Parts: sequence; C-alpha cells; structure tokens
Amino acid sequence: MNTSFLNELLTAVADRGRALIEPRRDRRSTARTVPALVAALLSERGEASGAAIAADILATYRSLDAAGRAAAFRLMRDDLGADGNALRTAAQAFLDTPSDTAAADLYDAATPHRLELLRRLNLAPGGTRALVEMRADLLGELADDRTLAGVDRDFERLFDVWFNRGFLVLRRIDWSSPASVLSQIIAYEAVHEIHDWDDLRRRIDPPDRRCYAFFHPALVDEPLIFVEVALTRSIPEAIGPILAAEREIVPPGEATTAVFYSISNCQTGLRGVSFGSFLLKQVVEDLARDLPGLRSFVTLSPVPGFAVWLAGVAADADHPLAAPAAQAVAALAVPDWPLAPEAAALAKAVLPLAAHYFLRERGRSGRPLDPVARFHLGNGARLERLDWLADPTPKGLEQSHGLMVNYLYERSEIEANHEAYARSGKVVAAPGVSRLLRALPAPPPAA
Repeated sequence: MNTSFLNELLTAVADRGRALIEPRRDRRSTARTVPALVAALLSERGEASGAAIAADILATYRSLDAAGRAAAFRLMRDDLGADGNALRTAAQAFLDTPSDTAAADLYDAATPHRLELLRRLNLAPGGTRALVEMRADLLGELADDRTLAGVDRDFERLFDVWFNRGFLVLRRIDWSSPASVLSQIIAYEAVHEIHDWDDLRRRIDPPDRRCYAFFHPALVDEPLIFVEVALTRSIPEAIGPILAAEREIVPPGEATTAVFYSISNCQTGLRGVSFGSFLLKQVVEDLARDLPGLRSFVTLSPVPGFAVWLAGVAADADHPLAAPAAQAVAALAVPDWPLAPEAAALAKAVLPLAAHYFLRERGRSGRPLDPVARFHLGNGARLERLDWLADPTPKGLEQSHGLMVNYLYERSEIEANHEAYARSGKVVAAPGVSRLLRALPAPPPAA
C-alpha cells in the first residue's frame, strides 16, 4: 500500500512537471533526441520538471532499437564522464593545500556526470526498475565493447548503495504468495528447473520445505534473489531424493539439517551486487531461531566448471595430472556410463581429481576456479564433502559428470573461515576431502 501510494505520488509529480515544462517545448517536434533530453535533465533544478524529463528520457530509451540503445551508452561514455580540467584543478588544489574541503572538491570533480544523470533518472516513476533493465542491456553491450566498463562501474556503484542490505526485505515464499511472485520463482530458477506448478508446490508447500527471497521497496513483488531449502534428517548425497515427487515428508521437529539446494538471482541488471551472502546468513539465523533442533546448515551445490576443466587438463600434456585426467575422461565418454557396473569404481579415479580442482587449482585472481565454490567459501562455509553421481540429469552430467558438493555453514566457524579465505584464499575443507589428494601424484615443488 505504501509503495503503491508512493508510485502514484511520483506519477502525479511527474505529470505536474510535464504540464509546467510543456509550454517551453518546441511543439513542432513530437520527439526530442536523447542528448537534448539529457542536457535538459542535467540543467533542470525543479523536482517536478526533473521527474517529467526523466520519465521522457526513459520512455525514449525504451523506444530505441538495439543500435540506438548502444548509442545511448556511448553517449554516457564519451560525453558524460568527469571534467578533465576541473579534475586536474581540484587535484592540484588538494596537493597544494590538503584539507577535507579540498578532498570533497576533488571527489566532486572526479565524479562522472553520468552518475548524476542516473540519480536524476531515478526520480521518474518506476525509475529504479527502468535503470535495472537498462543495465541488463548494458551488460549485453559490454560483452562486445569493453570500453563501456566505466559506465557499468557507475551503474554498479549506485546499485550497491540503492540495494544496500538495510533496504532489503526478507520474505518467505509459500503457496499463499501472489501468483505473480510464484510465476517468477518458476521462471528464474537457475539450478534445478521447475517444470510446472505442481513441481513448484512440492518445493514450497510441504512442511519440510522452505523458500525465502529478498525484495526491495522500489521493485514491488519482484524477487531479487531466492533460496530453496529442504529440511532433512541428514546431509544429503544426491539431489534426486530432494526433488522426488514421491518422498517421505519429514516433520520439521524431526529435522536436523537444513539444505540449501538452489540459489537463483532474478535480476540480470543487478549482477555483481552482493545479496547472496546476506540472504544465506539471514536464513540460517531465522531457521535456527524457529527450529532449534537443526544442527547442520549445508548446501547441495552444483559444480558448473568441473567437466570443462577436466577435459582441459586431459588435453594439456604439460599438466602434472594429464595422464589420470585423460584416463578419467575416456571412461566418462562411454555412452550411458552412469548405468554401467564400473560407475561406482570410477569414483576412485574422478573424486581425487575433483579434490585437486577445489583445493589446488587457482585462477588469475588466486581463488578457486569454480564460481559456486568462490561464493560459499567467501561466505565462510567449509568444503564438507564431494558427492559422486549426485546429479545424473543431462545438465548435471554435462557440467560436472554428475558431481555435486556439500558446503557446511558451521555457525561458530563462519567468520574464521571467511577471514582465512579473504586473507589468503585458503579453502577450509573437511579431512575426508583433503585425504582424496593422496591418490594423486605429488604436486611439483614451488619455484
């Protein structure tokens, strides 16, 4: 109700502003170019007229084709950066006479004009949603044109503030939630596809299932990120029993483990804005409070990059693990190998390689290669267990040869694990995972 009233108020303000500025417009033109509208918005001081111009810019942007939208981003890049002369003057003034005032002047001079443009565009009714959608377009352009990276950083900088944890609202999603929200849960599920409404109901309606999402007041009934939770009697080794249509319902009072088996982001335009760590930690605290019998908080996570990495190692004759990786890849290439009697024995060849992938392999950042691992380890989780053939679906076999992982969130250890990972990239792992490395050749000595 409050959000709806605010939107109506902003619309009324924009309409009033449009009525005020309309007489000043050239009525011979039915459309204004984006550069002209931008210049008008940046020079405008009145809130009402500013909201009206902002609404016009966003409406004009939505009417553009892909080429026109790309041109708008290039306008932000080329014409709405920081003023170089003003920046040099402010920098010299700070060097000559350092002070808080000089530092503030330097900050103002270094701030690109496009940041102010984005702030003013947010005055329009529905401005926040429109800017999130605009950034989704920008991310598409950025894939082919890295010169737009500065523009993207400014979007992300503002979104980090606008979508601060203090503004987010945690809501439980259940079968009584609005249909518009439920349909988005189906659409945005990115880990384990929700096939239909019955499948959705099995995931959120039974007493041993939970779903939580973060919402923002400016995006009414649009989840930003959500997590699906299963309450179980033990740490699961496979995803099949959790998603099975026919399964035993565990009374919540008998559950000892909360399993986070799917985390999905819903807004492409908010990529890079951190919600997930706050979401998991908040859900852990809420579940621990509501269900004191819970002792373990774990994930059952995919390993999206493992199959590609293993194939790369097998093809790299210089890699120390090329020979065992090649043997494993050959065995995994046999049709219907998960159904063969040798599948269980194959775990002895693949799991040590997987342990190496998590514990020893590093990317250019010095962090693990796997993005899901970086997320959970960075949040303070422990690499608890590698689960062989835990996801034998076509997607699971393609991305990880069916491998899944349990990350354990031990509440008393989360901060220490996070600090160890943040300082040195240390992967805190259970002894059982570390022992798997013994089956591999010793790594070459450090240079």
